Amino acid sequence: MVLLLGLTMAIHGMGMLLTLRVTNWLKDHTKPPRPVSIGLGIVILATWIIIITSLVEVVIWGQFFIFLGAQPTSSVAIYHALVNYTTLDSGYLPQEWRLLEGLLAMAGLLTLAWSTGVLYTLVEDFQRTHVPPRRKLENTVKNE
Repeated sequence: MVLLLGLTMAIHGMGMLLTLRVTNWLKDHTKPPRPVSIGLGIVILATWIIIITSLVEVVIWGQFFIFLGAQPTSSVAIYHALVNYTTLDSGYLPQEWRLLEGLLAMAGLLTLAWSTGVLYTLVEDFQRTHVPPRRKLENTVKNE
């Protein structure tokens, strides 16, 4: 169980590094000022890399459930792993494997928080580049 949790975090770490490397490469190879469409495309691509990384992790958990004999089919196992990865959906594993439900939920929470941090960084950079700064409001009230 600990190895599976470690594998999940390692896969996610590699996925987040890939996300940052790909987006940084694209930023380095597009001439500033980049059009909004390019900047938004970079954010969308990053989002897809994050989603694919998370789906790989979910499939591994689902296949582990099949390996244990704790789920009847791959589609059911992956469905339960996906639902449990994002929220705690308990009661679908046999009693002797219920601890895995909580571990999967914790892994999902940690990796989704990590993904959010990466995506936040990329979106913040996009907004800083493409959204003009707010002007300070001047005091228009005259003192009499």
